[in-house]
Amino acid sequence: MTFSLVARSADGHLYGVAVASRFLAAGALVPAAEAQVGAVATQAHANLAYRAQALALLRTGVPAVDVVAGLVAADPGRDDRQLGVVGATGVGATWTGPRCHPWAGGQAGDGWAAQGNILTGPQVIDALRDAWLTNTDLPFPQRLFAALTAGDRAGGDRRGRQSAALLVVQRHGGYAGTGDELVDLRVDDHPDPVAELGRLLGIHTMIFGRPDPATLRDLIGPLAVEVADLLAAAGHPVGPAGLDDALAAWSGLENLEERFVPGRIDPIVLDHLRRSAAG
Repeated sequence: MTFSLVARSADGHLYGVAVASRFLAAGALVPAAEAQVGAVATQAHANLAYRAQALALLRTGVPAVDVVAGLVAADPGRDDRQLGVVGATGVGATWTGPRCHPWAGGQAGDGWAAQGNILTGPQVIDALRDAWLTNTDLPFPQRLFAALTAGDRAGGDRRGRQSAALLVVQRHGGYAGTGDELVDLRVDDHPDPVAELGRLLGIHTMIFGRPDPATLRDLIGPLAVEVADLLAAAGHPVGPAGLDDALAAWSGLENLEERFVPGRIDPIVLDHLRRSAAG
């Protein structure tokens, strides 16, 4: 009742799962991932134990192909299951049980696996594959989302739309470096869940994305004066502690603290400050 993509970044630092379904809160059931280990999607008549079991096997160095083979061999309900796994190296692996509702199937390649059931046809998996393989210029979360969007546009779940999710892990990639969940977004019940997931990903990127050092601007001269004036207009005048202190306080209230850099300003923060001061 679902289509999904599990994947590993080219440098092996990120792992993720993108999933959409005509099923309530597919993101609560389908995906699992562990930094520096791998990613898993369990669907159709999902066996939730597959998630922990697959990651445990991957953690010991078992290749994805053997992880899938071992899990389904030991599961008497395998004929109704669907599973996708990617590990730290090598090709991904996918399984579609013969009793999964048609159209059902999957494909896998180096560092990825795509699978789906109750789809409009095999073109959904082709679209997932092609979008994943061609959008190599996108950041990893956006690349996964582009693949999910392509599958949705190719027909997706033949029963319609309801939920979507995106999970991406990276060692110390989470908030303030204190966790590994770089992206963990879910749309549990929505008439256009993939589009809504894209909206949430855009907000997530603005708030939690790390500044690009190449685009940072020095807070000196006319720019420093403008930022001070904007902060004052937004209700955060520069006090005795200086411009950095005022900007840091405002950024924290706007949930942009991950983009604060002393002595400099991220253009995304500057744009948001200009809008806040104007509105």
